[in-house]
Amino acid sequence: MANYYLDNTDLKHHLTHPLMKRIVELKERNFEEKDKFDYAPVDFEDAMDSYDKVLEIVGEISGDIVAPNAEDVDHEGPQVINGHVEYASGTKVNLDALVKAGLMGITLPRKYNGLNFPIVPYVMAADIVSRADAGFVNIWGLQDCAETINEFAVEEQKSRYLPRVSAGETMAMDLTEPDAGSDLQAVMLKASYSEKDKCWHLNGVKRFITNGDGQISLVLARSEDGTRDGRGLSMFIYDRNDGGVTVRRIENKMGIKGSPTCELVFKNAKAEICGDRKMGLIKYVMALMNGARLGIAAQSVGISEAAYREGLAYAKERRQFGKAIIEFPAVYEMLALMKAKLDASRSLLYETSRFVDIYKTLMHISDERKLEPEERNEMKKYQRLADAFTPIVKGISSEFCNQNAYDSVQIHGGSGFMKDYACERIYRDARITSIYEGTTQLQIVAAIRHVTTGNYLNQIREYEKEPINPELYNLRNKLTVMTDLYEKAVIKVVETKDNEYIDFHARRMVEMAAHIIMGYLLLNDATRASSFRRSAEVYTNFAQSEVRKHAQFIETFDVENLADYRSY
Repeated sequence: MANYYLDNTDLKHHLTHPLMKRIVELKERNFEEKDKFDYAPVDFEDAMDSYDKVLEIVGEISGDIVAPNAEDVDHEGPQVINGHVEYASGTKVNLDALVKAGLMGITLPRKYNGLNFPIVPYVMAADIVSRADAGFVNIWGLQDCAETINEFAVEEQKSRYLPRVSAGETMAMDLTEPDAGSDLQAVMLKASYSEKDKCWHLNGVKRFITNGDGQISLVLARSEDGTRDGRGLSMFIYDRNDGGVTVRRIENKMGIKGSPTCELVFKNAKAEICGDRKMGLIKYVMALMNGARLGIAAQSVGISEAAYREGLAYAKERRQFGKAIIEFPAVYEMLALMKAKLDASRSLLYETSRFVDIYKTLMHISDERKLEPEERNEMKKYQRLADAFTPIVKGISSEFCNQNAYDSVQIHGGSGFMKDYACERIYRDARITSIYEGTTQLQIVAAIRHVTTGNYLNQIREYEKEPINPELYNLRNKLTVMTDLYEKAVIKVVETKDNEYIDFHARRMVEMAAHIIMGYLLLNDATRASSFRRSAEVYTNFAQSEVRKHAQFIETFDVENLADYRSY
């Protein structure tokens, strides 16, 4: 089978981005652990070599084990036995292979037996595993919940829990409830402190919990009596070894069927508080969700990759009217756009990951020592960029993932509707990406303030200044025109000072910004590697039509036109 890292040179391109020098420098604290841990790198080249070798192992396991198991796992699925989850047999094999290879706790510090990798190579590993089986990444990839413990828990908790994650124990985040989906302020799972047991007890029900029977869970619960909003919620750590939680059922889902989505019943389940009381939703869930959204973006890109490759392979093999269907313009146009969307979303994924890496690492350093003024400014800059880019990468990459999966099935024709072909499973798996961890509509809500405050426009202007190859100037000129259209549209909408009108156009304005940003990222990719030239051309033309469409709609739409939509 193929190695899913080595057969995709685009991954190495993103791994070797110039900003990785700064990321590694920060993450390794100038390589101060090289004498303490025999696997700590001694310099930048050594660190990059470690990332490369680990990703090669991820690629090998994904190609040789996870991908071949995907169809059987989809068919078998997990089941509930005596109140707990039993994974599909293929899932057990997958997890065992990755655990034995030391691929848990990838981003955790070495003192907790982690690899101390930056976010970029971890996200890349998730991208690779998602291509092999999008459902399985929901089990293996939830190790990133450990980052919340590492960020907010006390040292004693970190020392107990984080080495267990590095050793292979699985995690979950228990947030949603039957009456609290996107509106997490409505969470009512009860947390009561027992003076007798000197611990907290959790009682209630959680629903739609991914990998809900994980060995270590982060649970959002109501710790303050008489409250009904986010100020009464705290974050708790639940250890499955303590008992008190049973799996009532596993949801029968459209896709990602190997991933157990559980309804959980808490009955006096012992738990310990993580961080400060009352900050569960206000602070900790926001950090947890941003990490999860980056993970779903990686999952979306992996699915897009799988969908594109399935469509391309079939188009080359399938013959109609005496020639391969890839020779027909209707098909090769579809494939070219699929590849452009894949490349654009992947570029946005790794740009966002780099922003998160620098901001998060500097934040951890600030806990160890006082930051220098330039470091504090750097942290603020990248925190702002991470906050701005996270909702668009989750929203756009998941939408592109669904579009690519749809087009892959379409290329297959009637065969794509049959379970004999992987694109049928990929199509079902793709659908959830634009729903969980915040729907695309909620990503727009999170992103719109970066439109109205000018954060996206300011970053686009920074991209305009970056040097590119002369043969790409015509594409940059197109992006400059798009930017002017975007700026004009934003001014028109924001100047109304009508919140409903701004919300009505929010999706259009966010999409315009995202298209322009991804266009510039592809220009930079094409400057560093000529292999991206084709996608830069195709995507810029696609973006141009989308931006013009939205700009024209906004230009001809006035506030009074809202009445036509309210009256549906």
